[in-house]
Amino acid sequence: MKVVRITKPGGPEVLAFDERPEPEPGPHDVQVRVRASALNRADLLQVRGAYPPPPDVPQDVPGLEYAGEVVAVGPRARKFQPGDRVMG
Repeated sequence: MKVVRITKPGGPEVLAFDERPEPEPGPHDVQVRVRASALNRADLLQVRGAYPPPPDVPQDVPGLEYAGEVVAVGPRARKFQPGDRVMG
């Protein structure tokens, strides 16, 4: 999958495009094909090194806001099905 990652603390110049392996959803997780994303204030502070990202996400990839569709669900996920539109 394509990601924008933080190479070091700083401004927009420290962001780089990269490729990562497609993750598999865990037992209670869903996998979302992201159609749109945004950087909010917390993300911009994270790029500067002034805001810690949530502990359960890649530490070098900003982007807390997204919209897309569920493409896979873990075996114990109950609320969503493939094809559902989601945002977060």
